[in-house]
Order: sequence, then structure tokens, then C-alpha cells
Amino acid sequence: MPTDKEHVHNRIAVLRAERGVSRRDLATALGVHYQTVGYLERGEYSPSLHLALRIAAYFEVPVEVVFSLTPFPRLGSTT
Repeated sequence: MPTDKEHVHNRIAVLRAERGVSRRDLATALGVHYQTVGYLERGEYSPSLHLALRIAAYFEVPVEVVFSLTPFPRLGSTT
């Protein structure tokens, strides 16, 4: 597991849920194993720059919407 310094936070699960995309469907579109998507979502694996950009492109959002070095605020949070 990456150290706090190396940890990359992400919103992959949120984006998948919003769009009704399964882990398997996302993995197929990205050309990775479906377990890789699970590892990414749980923060057990940090993506390469290439994979991060492909994920952002898949969801048609800037990479900063999907990935961050600091935790994302909770949904519904005012801060």
C-alpha cells in the first residue's frame, strides 16, 4: 500500500456510479483487468500518468476531477 506521501485519492467509484458503469466495463474500455479498477478505487494502486489520463478521458472530465493528492471533500460538505 502506498505511503501517505505517495497516496493518490480518486473519485473513480463515484464517477462509475453516476454513469452506471461496472468495474468490468470500465476495465474493458481501458484495456486493464477488472481487479485493477478495484485496486485503484480502494487506493491500493496508484495509476501511471497514462492510465490516469485515459480514465479522465473515458469519463470526459479533467484529470483533476478524478485524481487528487489530497482527500476530496465528502459529498454534501460545505467546505
